[in-house]
Formats: sequence, C-alpha cells, structure tokens
Amino acid sequence: MGEKIRLTTAQALVKFLNQQYISVDGVETPFVEGVFHIYGHGNVLGLGEALENNPGRLKSYQGKNEQGMAHAATAFARQNLRQKIFAVSASAGPGSANLVTAAGTAFANNIPVLFLPADTFATRQPDPVLQQLEHEHSTDLTTNEAFKAVSRYWDRIDRPEQLMSALIRAFEVLTNPATTGPATICLPQDVEAMAYDYPVSFFNKRVHYVDRKLPTQRELDGAVAAITQSKRPVLLVGGGAKYSEAREELVALSEKANIPIVETHAGKSTVEFTHPNNLGGNGILGTSAANKAVMNADLIIGIGTRYTDFTTSSRTLFDFDNTTFLNINVNRGQAYKFDGFQVVADAKAALQSINKNIGDYQSSYGEETASLKQEWENERNRLAATEFNRNDFKPEIADHFNQEILNDYADALKTELTQTEALIKVNDVVDSDAIVISSAGSLPGDMQRIWNANVANTFHLEYGYSCMGYEIAGALGAKLAKPEQESYAVVGDGSFLMLHSEIVTALQYDKKINLLLFDNSGFGCINNLQMDHGNGSTGTEFRNANNEIMNIDYAKIGEGYGLKTYSVNNLKDLTAAVEDAKKQTVSTLIEIKVLPKTMTDGYDGSWWNVGVAEVSEKESVQKAAAERQQILDNARQY
Repeated sequence: MGEKIRLTTAQALVKFLNQQYISVDGVETPFVEGVFHIYGHGNVLGLGEALENNPGRLKSYQGKNEQGMAHAATAFARQNLRQKIFAVSASAGPGSANLVTAAGTAFANNIPVLFLPADTFATRQPDPVLQQLEHEHSTDLTTNEAFKAVSRYWDRIDRPEQLMSALIRAFEVLTNPATTGPATICLPQDVEAMAYDYPVSFFNKRVHYVDRKLPTQRELDGAVAAITQSKRPVLLVGGGAKYSEAREELVALSEKANIPIVETHAGKSTVEFTHPNNLGGNGILGTSAANKAVMNADLIIGIGTRYTDFTTSSRTLFDFDNTTFLNINVNRGQAYKFDGFQVVADAKAALQSINKNIGDYQSSYGEETASLKQEWENERNRLAATEFNRNDFKPEIADHFNQEILNDYADALKTELTQTEALIKVNDVVDSDAIVISSAGSLPGDMQRIWNANVANTFHLEYGYSCMGYEIAGALGAKLAKPEQESYAVVGDGSFLMLHSEIVTALQYDKKINLLLFDNSGFGCINNLQMDHGNGSTGTEFRNANNEIMNIDYAKIGEGYGLKTYSVNNLKDLTAAVEDAKKQTVSTLIEIKVLPKTMTDGYDGSWWNVGVAEVSEKESVQKAAAERQQILDNARQY
C-alpha cells in the first residue's frame, strides 16, 4: 500500500503546496510563493497551526483586509505572468465573504489565485456556529457558495482524504493557460484539524508543465492566408500575448510586414510604446491613432484578447462590412468571437510559425503608421501643456458643471493643476522600469491613453473587473513580484477611500510602494458618465452637509500610518516630490490635488453602451437615449 504519514488536513495542504513546481520553456520554478492570511474563527487553529509549525519554504504574510490581501495575491501572479501564485486564507463567514470581490477580479482577468476560505463544521454537530448562515431549505448551504460564480474550480473538503483529488484538480486549472483563474477550496474548520494517514507519494515533487500549444497546419495556413490577403491588418495585443511572453514575435511580425500594434488594457506594455509601430491603447479609452487604425482596418489580428466592451467600444469600433478577424487564443471560446478565423494556440508559438510563413508580405500602410503616431504625440503634448484658466477653461462638461463651479473647486482644493498635465509629468519623471498599477475611476482612461510604457511589462491596469480598491494592494503584489523595481499605485481619492488597508502590510514587511493619490474630491469618472447622458451631478461629488466641497488631507492620513508623504498642487512641487520619493526606503504617498473635469475625453471610436433611461422628464436624457438607440441600430449584435 506504500508508506503513509499522519497529518491534519491543513498540514497536508501546506506540505503539498511546498512541492508544486511549474515548468515553462524548460525553466522549472516553485509555483506557490506563500500564503496571505487573516486568522480568525475557522482557520487559525487549523491552517494557522500548520503554517506556524512547518511552513516549509512558503512565505507567510498577515493581511489587513481580506479583499486587499487577495488583490495583492492577484497582482503578484499577474506581474509574474501567471508563473507564480499566492494562496489566500480567511476565517469563516464574513472573513471569507470579503474575498469574493477579489475572486471576481482574479476571475475576470484570468489570474491564478488559490482561495482557501474557512467554512462551518462538516459534522454539523455544533451548528449553528458563530458566523454561520442558516437556510431553511438546506443545511449544506454556507457563505462559501458565493465563490462558485467567481471560481474556475470550486470544491469543499468534507473529509480529509478528499483533499488529494481536490488539490490535483485545482492545480490543473491554476496551471492551464486556457482555463486559469481562481481555484477555491473551502475548508470546514473541523476537517482542517482532522488527522488522516496520507500516502507519502502524494507529497512527492510535482511539476506542472506548461507546454506551448502549436497551431495545426490548417490553422497556420488559414492565418497566413488571412494576413497575406489583407491590405490594412492591425495587431490587437491582449493580455494573453503578455502572459505568453510574445513580445519578440510581435515585434518581428510588426516590423517585417509593417503592421501597426494597438493594445488592450491587459496587453499594454507587452511591447513598449517607444516602438515606432505601437499606436497605444485602443477602444473606449483608446488613443486617436489606435482607434483610427482599427476603424480603417480590413483585418484585426486579435492575440490573447477577450474583446471586452472597452476594447471594442461596445462593438462599434470595427467596420464589420469590410473587416474580418483572425483570433489567436489558447481558449477556444475566446477564439470564436466576432466569427473570427480561429487559431487555438499559444500566442508566442503561433506568431513564430506565422513569421516563418508569410514570405515577403507587406501591408499597404507605408508611412501612415508613423503619421498616426506623430498625430497622437502632438495631442499628448497639447494635453501636457493644457493649463487651467479661471475665465475660459472650457472643459467638456454638462450644464451643471460650469466655469463658476470649477473655480469653486480650485478655491476649495487650493489647486489649478489638471489631471492630464500631472499624470504626464509623473510619466516623465519616474524611472523607465517603474511598474505602475491602476484600476478604477477616470485614471485608467488617462493611463491607457497618455501613459507611455517605455519598458515591457511595466504597465499593470486591472480593467477586467475595474475593481475600486485594487490599486494599493496591487502595488504591494507587484513589489513582491519585482522587488528590484519601484512600484506605483495610481489611485483616485474615491478608490483610496474604498480600500487602502495594505499600506500597513507594506510598512510591516518593509516592502516599499509609492502612492500617487489624485484628489478631485469626488467620483469623477461616474460624474462624467451621468452628466454625459443628460443627468445632473447627484451623489458623485464629495460635499458636506452645507454643500461645501470637501478638502480631505490625505497626506496627513498617510503620515499617520507611517508613510513619507507629500502634498502638491503644481508641477514644480510634483516633480520634486517624485524625485525625493525615489530616494526613500519607506513607502511614500504623494497627494496630488487636481481639478475635476480635467481628464482626457473620448476620441473617435470611443462610444460606450450604457443603460440610459428610455422615459424621462428631462429633454437632455431623452436626447441621450435617442442617440444611444441610433448607434445600437447600426451595431453588430453577435
């Protein structure tokens, strides 16, 4: 029967995690870096005991908020191109429930994280225990059922021996590029502590091989034919291209055939922006150059993209009468989108084969790509030089937000700094290999358009779920992944207020992160959304009971935590603060007071389909609804 070893379920879990390795292109590395945890009822006496007494090589980090530490785990895996992960453990009930949002974020972005939420008693003898939900129709239903919708794999361990098959299945998902995402294994607190005689062989070193799936000859022939028969192809680079490490192959194809490159939010910085054929981000938050190229393309070569609404401008960006699609993706379902020709293969491997077989093919762009890129650079320079004018600023605003109100904000926040000029200045001053992380609000639009990533894999925008509160925790995760590089969270005041708990974790473990906090006293992105569609400004500005604009001292908050802080309202002080922050060894916070309505606005092809009231007393809303319907009448529905 083989040798056995008696361990608790939790001890067996920790022992197993220590023995998981991943092999990519012949390079073998440990797959599980460690465990983020917040101990409490349900996990401290089981998994907590195992990690305290025999953690092996696993690193252990105490989180401060369950969602926050899970975001850090997600960012760590993402920055490591999904080749290393963290496990995340939380207590039963509300502690585990706090993980669900982060699990959804990992799921939407196809990022592997092992979630280990504690659960109620499998024996049900002391039920209902503290923090347990009671359902009249089922005694088997717990908080952790919520993870089913946000997990690529879900299981509950009701007996110690079930752990073995559950872990093997979970790690198949975690290491499979086509299906990867969060795996959830629920651990009832009594089962965590139960002992079992496990086979010693279960804890042998296990290597998970990530072999690059090659295109079939049929797929290769079809892809080559699609490209060589096109005149105006565009390389649409998604996150899958980045995780496949396909930069060299993308550059080779782009240069050989003179094909422009555009980027999704996840794909940005797969190829650095300094490459002459890189036109930047596309879609709703796209540059004018990228969107013009896509709108006039006859072939979209989608590489590792899910074609989300922000990438496709809610399916209105493409000329479907004249444009066809070639989709290269390890996931067959994604490759089917837009009736594209499907190449179900690894991006790097597929591009290598295509490069060898397209011969002397050249697109018809000639110097047009360079012209488009220069046109956008001119616009970016204009944005960098756009200063606030109290008498004639003329931002793109609805009737509520007039010049007088904008002047009120300038007085209340004691600033005349615009968001675009501040962000471009930061881009100019930070180290070229610095990693920037953002997620929600108006900043992702500005980041996607005007942040130039000059080194590959330094742009980290979570826009699959656009989860407010990801930014600061994400900066910690990125720092853990790349400790030799500076890590910057580009975060709005609204998102900062949502979740900034992992500041303390960064300080506690001496992991330097930098917070660039853009404060415009409100939820500016959603304020734009409501006003752009005929509504007034309701519930999106930070005003007190006297309707006065709030000016919160975020620098003082950071100082209270122990950060090195700065508060700036002009470019000179901003430059000095960024330069000084680079010299610090402790984490930093730069509070940047900026005016609302000074972010970038949409360019051609940047329409977003959102629900607009079809019945309203306001003429402006009626007009917005009619305009939406007119666009939808001409949009492709599949």
